[in-house]
Amino acid sequence: MPAPLSPSYFRHDPVQIARQVLGGTLVRVLPGGERLSGRVVEVEAYDCPRDPACTAGRFHAARSAEMAIPAGQWLFWTAHGHPLLQVACREEGVSASVLIRAIEPLEGIGQMLTQRPVTRERDLTNGPAKLVYALGLNPAQITGTWANSDGLHLCLPETPVPDEQVEITARVGIREGRNLPWRFLLRGNAWVSPAVPSMELVVG
Repeated sequence: MPAPLSPSYFRHDPVQIARQVLGGTLVRVLPGGERLSGRVVEVEAYDCPRDPACTAGRFHAARSAEMAIPAGQWLFWTAHGHPLLQVACREEGVSASVLIRAIEPLEGIGQMLTQRPVTRERDLTNGPAKLVYALGLNPAQITGTWANSDGLHLCLPETPVPDEQVEITARVGIREGRNLPWRFLLRGNAWVSPAVPSMELVVG
């Protein structure tokens, strides 16, 4: 497996980074040494201030400020009361990130099921909050740590995912900037979230 990505890797355009980490591996190492890992099958990019999803309205503007931390640090957004895992991008002071939306479990599935029991195994990590719970991530402990830390790190795929295996859509759950093609997923993968891209929703 490739080495964990260094913080300097994330000091760039989050849209490019999101495409590059697709197919990579997210690794969680528990205090006792057990590894829980999954293939990254769905990601989204956020890049302020060119991103209306970050800057529209007081709530989004305040939330986007949380991303203005050093590149390569983990952070969480809260959506509908659930934590969503992101990694900060660009230089410190610029709000930008990549959101990990879904992973395909590779190691430690039994432990993941203990932490997030489900009837269908594919429902274990096929969503951004689901994977946080399945990996047993505590936002208070993870926020501000580095994406190459021992406890939680991200690796690139051994070989880049070919374009023909990648589906690009609008992001999920937003009103402003809903047409931006900044969501990347592995075409046909069963672990991709069932979410509907925002541009396909009827906005009332």
